[in-house]
Amino acid sequence: MSSNLVQGWEVVIGFETHAQLSTRSKIFSRAATAFGAEPNTQACAVDLALPGTLPVMNRGAVERAIRFGLAVGATIAPRSVFARKNYFYPDLPKGYQISQYEIPVVQGGEVSFLLGDERRTVRLVRAHLEEDAGKSLHEDFAGMSGIDLNRAGTPLLEIVTEPDMRSTAEAVAYARELHKIVTWIGICDGNMQEGSFRCDANVSVRRPGGPLGTRREIKNLNSFKFMQQAIDYEIRWQIEELLEGRAIQQATVLFDPDTGETRAMRTKEDAADYRYFPDPDLPPLAVAPAWVDAVRAQMPELPRAMAQRFVADWGLPAYDAETLTQSPAMAAYFEAAAQACGQPKLASNWIMGEVSRRLNAQEIGIEGAPVAAPLLAALVTRIHDGTISNNAGRQVFDALWTGEAPAAQDPLAVIDAVIEAKGLKQMSDTGELERILDGILAANADNVAQFKAGKDKAFNALVGQAMKATKGKANPQQVNALLRQKLGA
Repeated sequence: MSSNLVQGWEVVIGFETHAQLSTRSKIFSRAATAFGAEPNTQACAVDLALPGTLPVMNRGAVERAIRFGLAVGATIAPRSVFARKNYFYPDLPKGYQISQYEIPVVQGGEVSFLLGDERRTVRLVRAHLEEDAGKSLHEDFAGMSGIDLNRAGTPLLEIVTEPDMRSTAEAVAYARELHKIVTWIGICDGNMQEGSFRCDANVSVRRPGGPLGTRREIKNLNSFKFMQQAIDYEIRWQIEELLEGRAIQQATVLFDPDTGETRAMRTKEDAADYRYFPDPDLPPLAVAPAWVDAVRAQMPELPRAMAQRFVADWGLPAYDAETLTQSPAMAAYFEAAAQACGQPKLASNWIMGEVSRRLNAQEIGIEGAPVAAPLLAALVTRIHDGTISNNAGRQVFDALWTGEAPAAQDPLAVIDAVIEAKGLKQMSDTGELERILDGILAANADNVAQFKAGKDKAFNALVGQAMKATKGKANPQQVNALLRQKLGA
């Protein structure tokens, strides 16, 4: 997006996110929630809304909502109410969706995250329980549509923010942090491709200080990449419309990844259009303080608290701590490596650098890394004690990653064997290194003269000659120190 296009305009973004809860059965029935079953094989009489059926609340879904509320510092309502949200669509068998409206189970809370070096906080309005609808299928039906009700009744937690975000980058950072929270506490698998974590972005623009503009809701954003593209396009489109003198109409829009554009699907409904009223088949949901306390006692250490501990206990910068707490597995990998090598910052650098680069290239998680934390710790130990250089360490790491390393129980023995086999051990004989440096200084009188004349590039050239002469086996810090000493610097 060109900067001059948004100049003079303020972007306002709010989110509604549907997190599919990780229960094995649906929110009001015993039907399974497993993904990928044949159409209509996981829809029971309750999901089909057959006459005489009644919903029964899934305790596990409520517990997961409580867990989320505790994670974001929200209020858990001691009494909440289910309502009927009325609308008519082929994949909604009852003609209404059971949701929560006036009194949700989770109220307030916030999500905090780093955007660059700055901490941002997005306030939450609420998180409420509801059932998912079925799915309309429009392909492979010879011009007709099919209805799959497997998803009908799947438990959702809808998480609604205040319109606190002011840029696409902030919106995507919020969505990533929310995704991290729900997967970290185990209430949602976070699979965006399968629809387990679906985001709707409400986007509007206004002149700074002016009233809120008319929002358009971008539905069902199922990847962070598409989220960024969709919001950027929508901002650009709205500003262009306003500059042309046209008013923005409140609407629900879809993003087309093929064209990179949003397109209107329907005019946006307001709450009155859904004719909410309390569901007579479901009594109010009562959450006793003892239940909340029991859930709190089982909560894991939360990512923000763990990041703060990494800063306090391991001396890491805030950025490192935030990055290493993207998942429980990544955090555990770091702690295991740091404890084994005693060099937390060096371990952090390797995990955020070489390890993450390889994981991203192969599209695998840290759980699938061929280099276990003890092996990485042993590698870091040998770099720290000067046995090998950082560059040589990359060669050792490559051998570990590709399975070239010999089998051994002791991680240090594995690393030492690779170092020996590849001849990567740094020179430890200071006398030999001094003789090499003396020869380089004698053969490069021009560079010596240039350095003494104040040209630092000449010194770098001498260092390069030394590393070449030692085939990279000299310790770069030692080379620097000895050269400066010999040059009287």
